[in-house]
Amino acid sequence: MKRHILFVLLAIAGITVQAQDLPANPEPGKCYVRCTTPDVYENQTVQVQITPEYKKLKTFPATFETVTEKVLVKEEGKKLSVVPAKYKTETVTFIKKQGASALKVIPAKFGTGAETVEIKPAYAQWELGSPAPDCASSNPDDCRYWCYKGYPAEFTTVPVQTLSTDATTTSNSIAEKPSSYTKRVIAEPARVIEEIIPAEYATITKTVMVKDAYTEEVVVPATFKTVSKEVLTQKGGLTTWKEVECSLVEYSALPINWNLGSATLTAQAKSIIDTRLMPVLANNQGAKMEIASHTDARGSKSSNKSLSERRAQAVVTYLLSKGVNGSRLVANGYGENRLKNRCADGVSCTERQHASNRRTEFRLINN
Repeated sequence: MKRHILFVLLAIAGITVQAQDLPANPEPGKCYVRCTTPDVYENQTVQVQITPEYKKLKTFPATFETVTEKVLVKEEGKKLSVVPAKYKTETVTFIKKQGASALKVIPAKFGTGAETVEIKPAYAQWELGSPAPDCASSNPDDCRYWCYKGYPAEFTTVPVQTLSTDATTTSNSIAEKPSSYTKRVIAEPARVIEEIIPAEYATITKTVMVKDAYTEEVVVPATFKTVSKEVLTQKGGLTTWKEVECSLVEYSALPINWNLGSATLTAQAKSIIDTRLMPVLANNQGAKMEIASHTDARGSKSSNKSLSERRAQAVVTYLLSKGVNGSRLVANGYGENRLKNRCADGVSCTERQHASNRRTEFRLINN
């Protein structure tokens, strides 16, 4: 790998030194990074007003006194007592069955007799006689005579019954049946007795205000603090090429054991940064460093990308707290995009194989 880098550097130096702004006259087998000269600052002191002048209000509480008062605790009322009605027993007679008559029928008696009835009245009529035997006429109605002949009435005798004695009734009286029952009647009606219940009073104690709360003003003067500050005395920014160890331009492991799903630096992790990164930054003034963090393929790509970015930024934030210039630091989180083995999604791997992908690395890069 080093030979490959050296070959590339020599080829670039020999062909396009001016175009690519590469270091002049590089030595074979060495590595270079482009560094920026830092800004130069000096410390100055300045008075800073840390608290302004303000008014302080002193409060005095309200004063009270205790008074007693007679108060109504139960209003006057009425008590109603109901005296029930009194009853007595009375006997009432009634006709259980009314009197009536029992009637006996005596049938009619009949006798026998007869009655003659004219069934056909007497009458007379013209009748044509028989023709004469010696009649010489050929007309049969000739030689005949008419007679006006009378006939007596016709009668018949009809046997009949005659009424001897018509039907009558005889009446016998049926006596009525009396009975009685008892009933309870009001001897004395119910009534309500009204009793007045007097009101009840109690004596209470209460606190009343004598004087309300009030305030008094006290002026508190402003306070100042002497602060040291850095003032830029010389602007940096010039770029120069600096020889560095070739191992520092390649990714080197930063053996931080992150807690599962966490981007918080432990005390041990901070100690590793102090012993591994701080000396590299101190020995390569002006060089720029990339902090790269990676995850294994387990979990979603978006969550792995976010976790790796937060871990890389946590290292950068700690270096800033140690006084490292932020322009020299770059934090990159690659998630599961740069796996070191075949353990991608859907591939069965051991925990040790996954662990090789969970790593944090650093390298020097060009400004």
